[in-house]
Amino acid sequence: MPVLTLREAPPERLDFLAVNPLALSGLSQGDAERLVVGTTRRGLVLGDCFTVALDGSDTLTIAGGHERLDRVGAAMSEGAIRVEGDVGQRLGAGMAGGSLTVTGNAGPFAGSGATGGTIVIEGDAGDHAGGAVHAAKVGLDGATLVIRGSAGDYLGDSMRRGLIVVERAGAFAGARMIAGTIAAGTVGDHPGYGMRRGTLVVGGHGSLMPTFVETGALDLVYLRLLAKSLRPVSARHADLLANAPNGVPKRYSGDLATIGKGELWVAA
Repeated sequence: MPVLTLREAPPERLDFLAVNPLALSGLSQGDAERLVVGTTRRGLVLGDCFTVALDGSDTLTIAGGHERLDRVGAAMSEGAIRVEGDVGQRLGAGMAGGSLTVTGNAGPFAGSGATGGTIVIEGDAGDHAGGAVHAAKVGLDGATLVIRGSAGDYLGDSMRRGLIVVERAGAFAGARMIAGTIAAGTVGDHPGYGMRRGTLVVGGHGSLMPTFVETGALDLVYLRLLAKSLRPVSARHADLLANAPNGVPKRYSGDLATIGKGELWVAA
């Protein structure tokens, strides 16, 4: 298993776009250590901050994370990366396949533009997790993003496809959603702001916008299928639907300020 062991805290932000199992498999030890990861004129390379050990396998461990490690797993298409610690911004951005696990926290824009694969953050995530980066049209676009802790504001902003599962999220969760599913234990104020389509499943929420209209407690076969699909990812979130009061969650339709085809399901 290839292992990158952090020797010292990075003196600047590092860009890990080119550091993934597929890229490293074709490099010698020396070539890997000379990969440019610095983002300033210092010209930092991978070997300046990490001890590199390669074996050609498709699983990479980064032993010792740091909030200055940006774009870890970005654009990866296969294999697995495990980070023991924290990472910076744009974790798994544009990821197309494989698995990415972070045992600590992640910065903003985790999973932005990811079209495939699974991203698991054991700690917390910053703002715009699964959301669109500046000037981009879409956020999460088919991947699965699991956040065991809390996420900041604008979770899933402009997401188009895929699944986001989170324990707690801030304000504007699901803002401008185009499609996809977000399941959360609780969210802050104004969930679904500007959403066109898509599904939000929550255990509790802050203030709702007046452009969301209650449509009643509905017992639909679709909900049982949704709960079944959530269970392998998180049994707790599947139970938001299965164990709602009287077995039927409450549905809100919105955002009626747009085309109004989104939905917010509230378990409690």
